[in-house]
Amino acid sequence: MRHIQRFDAYHRVTHLVLMGSFLGLAATGLPLLFHDAGWAATIANLLGGLRVAGILHRLFAIVLILAFGAHVARLLRRLFVENDYGILWGPESMVPQPRDLKEMVAHFAWFFRRGPQPRFDHFTYWEKFDYWAVFWGMFIIGGSGLMLWFPAFFARIVPGWVFNIALMIHGEEALLAVAFIFTIHFFNGHLRPDKFPMDTVVFTGSLTEEEFKHERPEAYERLVREGRLDDLVVGPPPQRVLRAGRAVGTVAILLGLGIFSLILYAVMSHA
Repeated sequence: MRHIQRFDAYHRVTHLVLMGSFLGLAATGLPLLFHDAGWAATIANLLGGLRVAGILHRLFAIVLILAFGAHVARLLRRLFVENDYGILWGPESMVPQPRDLKEMVAHFAWFFRRGPQPRFDHFTYWEKFDYWAVFWGMFIIGGSGLMLWFPAFFARIVPGWVFNIALMIHGEEALLAVAFIFTIHFFNGHLRPDKFPMDTVVFTGSLTEEEFKHERPEAYERLVREGRLDDLVVGPPPQRVLRAGRAVGTVAILLGLGIFSLILYAVMSHA
């Protein structure tokens, strides 16, 4: 059975780093945000106390910022050094295009049995949404977090009342991001019926040719027309990689659902 490469080593490692740092930020940030709750104190004590939780939170933030910066640098290199303008437009670009809106409308119509399932290409509209949500989160959550981390420096630039807004934005937007990732993103990536209980492609980098043809028929037919499909053919992933991916994915899903449950409990308790 032939396998088609979808993600190379760079994309798999980047996703792993982003996933690990995001989970770390969520696990350490939650007890800091709800520090007055009993369950938050229990989690903080497991981490070594609120002070240690704060230090870990900042360390995970550094990892996330470095990974994001490396990705942006790679994009700039592809655009201005390699002249790869395909990242700005076309079937393999992450930039939203009119096609995405059309596919989203058709997809929702298909949900309610009002039309056929749309034929997706290399990236779907929800994958692009997830991708650009990282940029939004880095500027909004990351920017407000840096203000709270280095108040003396930013106090020279902005008035004091801005820090109150930054504190609110950092907490509320972070909760929104965590809730989205651990529900919508998890469902789209792993828990939807045709992939339950897990889609391992982001860990192994490849999927079977039949899966690729079924999930992304437009991409498959385009690659066949262009004579590029055979260039993406790889061997099946080693069992150790598959087992490791399933183990990491299972831990991430369980941890994420647990954190989301705590968010719901915290919000309901403070209502």
